[in-house]
Amino acid sequence: MVPANATRTAEKTFREMIRLFGLLEKVMQPYFARFGISGSQWGVLRTLHRAELEGLTGLRLTDLGDRLLIRPPSVTGIIDRLERVGLVVRDGSPEDLRAKLVSLTGKGRQLVGQVLAVHGEQIERVLGCLNPIEQERLHRLLSRVGLHLESLLAGREAGED
Repeated sequence: MVPANATRTAEKTFREMIRLFGLLEKVMQPYFARFGISGSQWGVLRTLHRAELEGLTGLRLTDLGDRLLIRPPSVTGIIDRLERVGLVVRDGSPEDLRAKLVSLTGKGRQLVGQVLAVHGEQIERVLGCLNPIEQERLHRLLSRVGLHLESLLAGREAGED
């Protein structure tokens, strides 16, 4: 049996994490709005940029969803909006004619470059209350929680078979 004070601490910590995610979104919304995009659109653009750095010409919608940890219908809506403003394009995959690869356009690459030019400053503003040692400690703790959540998901998915 878990002691009551441990449960209270876990609940308090969990609530604070949820509160911080909400605050982070509120701080970042106006930042991304300066570039004419939303935070979720930035996630897609940044993921496509990283894929290019890995030597990939594009990503399938399912691969984008997997990398972003969001469901395919959500990815499709974001891609539709980005495609309408000319930041991404969907093309057929040479390996699978049914699959569509999403990639950055020249305009999309230019926007990613503009955001990345100042993104480090924004991150420093967000985490500026922590010194580098505290930032490293927070990173380790968040990574540990992330690995634990991934193992919970893996166990749940294995149990579904």
